[in-house]
Amino acid sequence: MPAGPDKGLAVFDFNQFKWETRMDKKLYVGNLSYSTTEEDLRSLFGQAGTVVSVSLIKDRDTGRSKGFAFVEMGSQSEAEQAIKLLNGMRVSEREIKVNIARPPEERSFSRFDARGGGRGGSNRDRNRRGGSRRY
Repeated sequence: MPAGPDKGLAVFDFNQFKWETRMDKKLYVGNLSYSTTEEDLRSLFGQAGTVVSVSLIKDRDTGRSKGFAFVEMGSQSEAEQAIKLLNGMRVSEREIKVNIARPPEERSFSRFDARGGGRGGSNRDRNRRGGSRRY
């Protein structure tokens, strides 16, 4: 007996559930001067349309800018306009890069990271010199 809408069974179409979160409005901005502020970016990107949010990425230990940011525009067309207008523009002696932001990659929480090899464990494991010697 075939399954389908005419038999009262729901058909789940996986093709409609692709990357539905509209990242097309979120932009990656790279090669920024370390002195660039979020307010500088808000003003600069405001030339292309409505700026919804600005996230200047900072080093968690020093609080200093890492030289890149994410800017979310009001619409996809404003994001495209910002790319056309600002990609390659010289800002604070640097040629900035503006692209559509890619979705974040999934992080692994295992002891074995993407570079290969396990770098974890406790000091107790590192202090062992093999075997189960008892004196």
